[in-house]
Amino acid sequence: MADKSTVRLTMAQALIRFLKNQYVEHDGVETPFFAGCFGIFGHGCVAGVGEALLENPDFRYYQVRNEQGAVHAATAYAKVKNRLQTFACLSSIGPGATNMITGAATATINRLPVLLLPGDIFARRNVAPSNRSADTGTASIGPINS
Repeated sequence: MADKSTVRLTMAQALIRFLKNQYVEHDGVETPFFAGCFGIFGHGCVAGVGEALLENPDFRYYQVRNEQGAVHAATAYAKVKNRLQTFACLSSIGPGATNMITGAATATINRLPVLLLPGDIFARRNVAPSNRSADTGTASIGPINS
């Protein structure tokens, strides 16, 4: 009987493992789709994703100073790589997430792949909203279609 051991992962560990296992094949050459991750750690993304990135030093993390700059850098990288490779972009909740909107629009208009991962609060957090919170699920971040 085959060994059916269960692998227990946090959501962040599963996310990084998933991103590392995305490949693109072009002219018979297979390359990783995600070259790494740009981001700023803050509310909503510190512990989980930070620890998962620390456990995976082969998946590069670059700390940026501005979320919009991170998305623009990922967009530029995707353009240089002829849309065959890109970066994931990580931000904190609220203003960090909304700072990525201009870069997301630029990427969408130019049909360049980027992955935006805005932070969030715990689903069961039943306290007053944080001063950094924004309803990014409905208010501002979503598909940008014409």
